[in-house]
Amino acid sequence: MYSDYLDLTVRVGCNLVYETSLFTPISFLLRPRRDMNCLVLQERCQFGPYLSPHEFLDSHGNMTCRTMLVPGRNVIDMDAFVAVSSLPELRDAYVNALPVNELPQELLRYTLPSRYCDSDKLSNFAWQQFGHLNPGMERVHAVSDWVHYNIEYRFGSGSPDLTAWDVVQRGYGVCRDFAHVVVALCRALNMPARYVTGHLPDIAYLDSGSPMDFHAYGEVYLGQWYTIDARFNVPRIGRIKLGHGMDAVDGAFSTIYGPATLVHFMVWAYQVNPQGMMLGDPIDLSKRLDGTTQLRFP
Repeated sequence: MYSDYLDLTVRVGCNLVYETSLFTPISFLLRPRRDMNCLVLQERCQFGPYLSPHEFLDSHGNMTCRTMLVPGRNVIDMDAFVAVSSLPELRDAYVNALPVNELPQELLRYTLPSRYCDSDKLSNFAWQQFGHLNPGMERVHAVSDWVHYNIEYRFGSGSPDLTAWDVVQRGYGVCRDFAHVVVALCRALNMPARYVTGHLPDIAYLDSGSPMDFHAYGEVYLGQWYTIDARFNVPRIGRIKLGHGMDAVDGAFSTIYGPATLVHFMVWAYQVNPQGMMLGDPIDLSKRLDGTTQLRFP
């Protein structure tokens, strides 16, 4: 069942080029995840003239694609038109957290430490900083506020070996790091939280001028899943999820099992008027409707 307010269209996709000297297994997480918050209107995914990809649902329900890179140049193209709601995401200040003994069994794993969300190391800090607050959305907002104002966003500062604890110690990072910290802090406070990879167009939000990229954020369970994005720390419009899991291990857009180099990387996510547009058309940002503080309809 989809939301009744899927009244905007976003074009999302990517163009990735890998070079390798060997046959190299690889898996991708590139297709928009099907849920009530978005409707995929059209979609095209091309993996070049080599071995056919195999798609499957991973342990978190993400649509994952396995294939084989061949020696030489490998091109992956993903393009989609997705309907999203023009309403900002929910930030209900009066929602309370469920006691651990009342959580659904399948969510207990999202309360535990993981490779990048080392919540056990942050437990003492989390309870000292946020333990006096009402359990639930008040704590979640406080966690998001603390990360937003105490962790500096530095474009290009990401590293694949940094955990949430490491980021708190050094005090800066990229969206992946912000997501790991908020997820780890929520887990330390016994609230199920998961890491999310997706697209975030600048609908009713001023374009920063940075190159478009995949975006990472978190979700916390308070009777239902709520977005927690300390990077921006305001309700946003038009998020499109690719996948979720324990941390960036489950949310990587590609996982490579051998020597391969990503030599070209281009991502797009912007609001469009789908009339007169086709999948595979050249990316033309002059046709985007977002990137300003004004919410625009076709």
